[in-house]
Amino acid sequence: MARQEKTIAVAGAGSIGCYVGGCLALAGRKVNFLGRGRIVEAMRKDGLRVSDLDGRDRRIAATALVATDDPATALRDADIVLVAVKSGATQEMAAEIAAHGRPDAVVISLQNGVDNADRLRAGLPGRRVLAGMVLFNVVQSPDGETRFRVHRASEGKIMVEDGVDGLAGLLGVEGLGVEARSDMKAVQWSKLLMNLNNALVALSGLPLARELADRRWRRILAGQIDEALAAMKAAGMEPARITGLPPSLLPKVLRLSDWLFGLLARRMLAIDPAARSSMWDDLERRRPTEIDDLQGAVLSLAKQTGTPAPKIERVAALVRQAEAEKRGPPGLTPEKVTGGPRSA
Repeated sequence: MARQEKTIAVAGAGSIGCYVGGCLALAGRKVNFLGRGRIVEAMRKDGLRVSDLDGRDRRIAATALVATDDPATALRDADIVLVAVKSGATQEMAAEIAAHGRPDAVVISLQNGVDNADRLRAGLPGRRVLAGMVLFNVVQSPDGETRFRVHRASEGKIMVEDGVDGLAGLLGVEGLGVEARSDMKAVQWSKLLMNLNNALVALSGLPLARELADRRWRRILAGQIDEALAAMKAAGMEPARITGLPPSLLPKVLRLSDWLFGLLARRMLAIDPAARSSMWDDLERRRPTEIDDLQGAVLSLAKQTGTPAPKIERVAALVRQAEAEKRGPPGLTPEKVTGGPRSA
């Protein structure tokens, strides 16, 4: 796949979409950003600042960006469509791509959860749709800035389903590592294990680094991962190894004392102090969360396999309650989450 000749549409100009698209644009790729509201307005006014945990800090002028809320403008000439909307908007975005996108465009899901690529395929019959997974965290406008910035706040790369020659080379640019994988379903389930922590960040209101540094919260995460691994094993599924640690060892490492965890899990704790989770951001902005695509996906599998998942069920119920109350992140303690004085 030739590089500079291709037009890339970012369908969902949020935190992840703007970081990925920003890195691609800075590398000379032709990028169209499709988004709504304040982010598109900010990009049109001030451009885009892209920074990361490794010290890069780069800017794109507003005049060098194509940022629009018009699907036809963003999609009609795109060779590649990177779908970065929240899970709840997947079907809507599939309809927009079907209406305005080229039939030969390659569509790539860069979304949380395990089912979004399948939902896109259902809405785009006959088109090439690939699963993808983002393994890093992005925060918007940290440190109280007024101009729009996206900041990669943790280590990680993007993994994309193998099948299109040269795709990883086209998308892999400075600040954005990309790896082609033939086991994307296993990759998605492995990432889902760690994404079970999104809800704990949202419920606690704590930055991710502070939350992970507290053994009480890690024990709750470990309990959820135990339940997810049991359901996956019962279904004959094995999560992929996508970090230095095998998924089966995650619960043991998470339950270590704070000082030992800090010693052994330095890479896991290499997180910008401002980083939280997208679920925290959703509660903060009084928007629906992706709880049904994270904890909900495990609960569905647990039901199918007849494996219990009471800890995940409890966390999901608390997030849904916070959604309904629309008061933002509830600031719960670990004891409030577990419903008792001791954690899992």
